[in-house]
Order: sequence, then structure tokens, then C-alpha cells
Amino acid sequence: MFTKRIILMYISEVSGHHSATLAIENAIKLLSPKTEVLNINAFNYTNPVSEKIVNHLYMGIIKRTPQIWKYLYDNPKIVKRVEKIKQAIHKLNSPKLKLLFDKFEPDAVACTQAFPCGMVADYKKTFNSSLPLVAVLTDYIPHSYWVYDAVDYYVTPSDDISQMFTEKKVPLKKIKSLGIPFDQKFNEVLDREKLFQKLNLSQSVPAVLIMGGGQGIGPIKTIVRSLEKVKGPMQEIVVTGTNKKLYNSLKRRLKKYKKKISLYGFVGNIHELMCASDIIITKPGGVTTAEVLAKKIPMVIVKPIPGQEASNTAYLTEKGAAIKVDDPKKTNLAVEYLLKNPAKLNEIRELAYCIAKPNASMDIARLLLDSANG
Repeated sequence: MFTKRIILMYISEVSGHHSATLAIENAIKLLSPKTEVLNINAFNYTNPVSEKIVNHLYMGIIKRTPQIWKYLYDNPKIVKRVEKIKQAIHKLNSPKLKLLFDKFEPDAVACTQAFPCGMVADYKKTFNSSLPLVAVLTDYIPHSYWVYDAVDYYVTPSDDISQMFTEKKVPLKKIKSLGIPFDQKFNEVLDREKLFQKLNLSQSVPAVLIMGGGQGIGPIKTIVRSLEKVKGPMQEIVVTGTNKKLYNSLKRRLKKYKKKISLYGFVGNIHELMCASDIIITKPGGVTTAEVLAKKIPMVIVKPIPGQEASNTAYLTEKGAAIKVDDPKKTNLAVEYLLKNPAKLNEIRELAYCIAKPNASMDIARLLLDSANG
């Protein structure tokens, strides 16, 4: 039996997209230990200098002028205008991709972001390749930058999103509603008593987890100040990710806050922090959302970024799996309402789990292994 080789591609290093490829890689290794997996930042591989510039520009727009991103995101006029530029970039990258594919000889490729998916789709057309290509969506919207004839399968978060893809003329036979991949450790049942001891938390006091993705983006300081107004006992777990400036700012003020706050930077035990939490206040990134749904945690979304976050929020609130707060200063009102209404908390938990896809990583790994068989 030949050794299967699979390439997983993303372009954002500290992101849910990268977490998704890692989750798929782990699932593949569980199912087929001998399969070789190459998990690669495609943009860094083809354009290391451009990657840094583009990421810097993207983060600047998201933090300072999110309305620009709202205009650019899945705008049909913009999609049409950048088509030729996109094709030129893909052509430029094809020789490097060919070197990579000739050396590694993959039996299948999966991409968790649209940019590398387009690169591989163009490579397939340029070199008349039949290499299986799987597009794995990590948000609850199928934007137009994903659509390429050379994609063999689209993995969507839900049947609702699959329907949106058919409206974009993608054949139904190419669409698999398997969910957003996340690490299997989020499905583990943990001993809560030992966990609370480990985290130095009280089991008798409600815990609220506050986070802004891997990069600690969002009005976290404003949210923490707002939660000071919550009446009754409450403890907070704040995760700032790679945002050292935010971490240091909060750390300096810890003793001034009335509520007990456990402050963390970038950590590898988010699954434990979630398990200890009654409510999570977070950016609605696709992978984070998938993890939270699987853990059945009521989610409060504060001021989502236009584009994919706004789309994820619309999906979650429509399903009753989250509450949206537009003004960060009023976060306390939503949290206080939920803590005073355990029936509402339980309702959100159940509705969240109704749309959860806890086996997504394993199901996507099986699809890739089957595709690699030819």
C-alpha cells in the first residue's frame, strides 16, 4: 500500500484558518498514521515579503477602518474588478506551486482560505492536473472568492450555507455540509472540580470568558470595565492572545477591578477555559464559533467586524445560539440578563448544540483520505 500525501494550506499564521488546518492534520493522523501531511502557509511560501505587507494592511483596516473591509468583503463589483489582478497573482505563483507539488507529490490538497484555494485551482487548470482540491470554509458565508470550477469539494459549516453555494452555481454533488474543523480536545469531557482547582476559580461563582481571537482584537478593555457594573457575584477569565499591549494594560489595572479577573495571554488550553465558563464574550470567528457551539456555551458577541464576523453573527443570532451587543459599554446588561435567567441560558445552550458539528475534523479528514485514494 502506497503512502498517501496530503497538503493543507492557509495564509494567516495566528488565525482560526491555521487552527483549522492543524485540526484536520491531527484528525488525519488519528485515522491514518502513515499518511504524510504538509501543513503550509501558502502566501508565505510563494510571497514571503508580500505576506507581511498584506497582513499588516489587513490588521490596520480591521482595527482602524472596518467600514472599508465591509465595502471590500464579497462586494460583486470589487470581485469583478480584481479578477484580472487575482489571475495574474495566481499565474505568478504557479511555478512555485509546481516545484512544491513535484517535490511532495500530494494525493489531495485542502485549503481553509480562499486565496490558496484559488492558487491551486489555477495551478490545476494551467498544468491540466486532476489533483483533488477540497475547499474548507471556516466562516458562515460562502463569499464569491471561493468559487472555482477546479474545486472538487466544498466543505460547508451547515446545510444553510450549502444552499447559498448552490445559488452561486456550485453543483450540489460538490458540496459537503461537514462543519468547521476544530481540535478534538474541545469534545473532551473534563473533571470540573479538578479543572476549577487547576485554574484557581470558584465553582460556586458564575464565570465569564472574554477573548478576542488569537490576536486579542476587539473592545476588550471596554467590556471588562462594563462588567464591573454587573450586580451579584461573577468571576472573569480574560484572554488577550498575542496582544501584549492589551495584556500589559489590563495587568496594570488588575487590583483596581472589583471583580476577580484571571488574566491570560496566548494560551494552549482554551478548551479548559471554555469548559469552566458559563458565558463567553468573543469575536465570532468561524473556528471559535464551532468550538463554542460544541461546548454548548452561550455566546455574547460584541460589535462584530463587518464582513465574515457580521455574517457569522447574523447566522448565530438567527439560530438563537448567541446574543449580539452593539455597544461594548452595555455588555454588562446582556451578561446580567443571562445570569439572572438560567432558563434562557439553557435554551441558548441547547440551540447552540443543535447546530454544532462536533465531528467536523474527523469527517473532513475522511473526505480527504477518500479523495487521496483516487
